[in-house]
Parts: sequence; C-alpha cells; structure tokens
Amino acid sequence: MIKRAAAAAALAAVLGAPAFAHGPTPQKVEEKVEIKAEPAKVWAVLKNYGALQAWHPGVEKSSGPESGQSAERTFSVKGKPGEIVEGLDEYDEGKMMYGYRLSGEAGEVLPVSSYSAAIAVKPKDGGSEVTWQGRFYRADTSNEPPEGKDDASAVAGMTEFFKTGLEGLKQKVEAGG
Repeated sequence: MIKRAAAAAALAAVLGAPAFAHGPTPQKVEEKVEIKAEPAKVWAVLKNYGALQAWHPGVEKSSGPESGQSAERTFSVKGKPGEIVEGLDEYDEGKMMYGYRLSGEAGEVLPVSSYSAAIAVKPKDGGSEVTWQGRFYRADTSNEPPEGKDDASAVAGMTEFFKTGLEGLKQKVEAGG
C-alpha cells in the first residue's frame, strides 16, 4: 500500500511539473520625444516607411516602399550582423501613424524573437510629440534563457533602438531636415 501511494505521488509530481513551467511573457516599451516643429514637418520625415535610415542613426541601410498594404521593409543595424524584415500592418496618413511587425527572425540584430510596434506624431505645446511603442518576446523563449537572450536584454535592446531613433528624428527635423 505504501509503495502504491509513493508511486502515485511520484507520478503526480512528474505529470504536474509542466503545469508550473513558465514560458516568456510579452514585454513592452514606450518611448517619447518632443520635437520643436509642427507635426506635419515631423511626419514628412517619418512617413516614408521604407526609409528608416533617413532618420535613425543606428540603421546602416533600409529599403522598402513608402507605404502600402502589407508593405515590407528590410534594414540592417550598424555593427550587427544580419538584417531585419518588417511588415506594415497599419498606415494612417491622417493620424500620422503606422504600425508594423517583425516578419522573419531578428537574428543577432535585436534580442527578440517577435515584435509588433507603432510610431505616431501628435501636436504638443506648439510642437510635436512622437511616441514609439512596441510589444515583444525575448530572443530565447525557453524557460531558462541565457543572458543576452532574456527579458532584460530584450527590453534594453528595444529601448535603445527606439531612443536612438527618436533622438535621430529630433535632430534631423530640428536641423531643418
């Protein structure tokens, strides 16, 4: 009887263990920048979906159409091997915003496995405020991700990419670009 109870307890522990396993949870980043320029002037620089390198100083090269349903852009980041392909999900000229997602793999470019993001321009205090937000999962979606592919690395990588881009956009627009 004791052997049966012990065997049943062991079996319950083994079968119940996966219920306690915890995979990745979605992470979020939202960055903002105020720009001393009318929203239309900021949007004129930002609106070309395929020309990310025109305002993001961390982007080495990018290509793709200006807009269009299901448009894709490809870009590479300075100092990182590989390229990223993103698909345009939403583009609203009137609202001065677009939303997109990772279409393939981020590889070594960003420490994430998937993401969706949106960038928008709004009027603020006689100028503009640009908000860039993203939702993503870490690069390694196993229960025990190694350093560099964990949640903290994903948040740090996306935050740095967004901040660098927004500062580049601000500099370009305020310099008359």
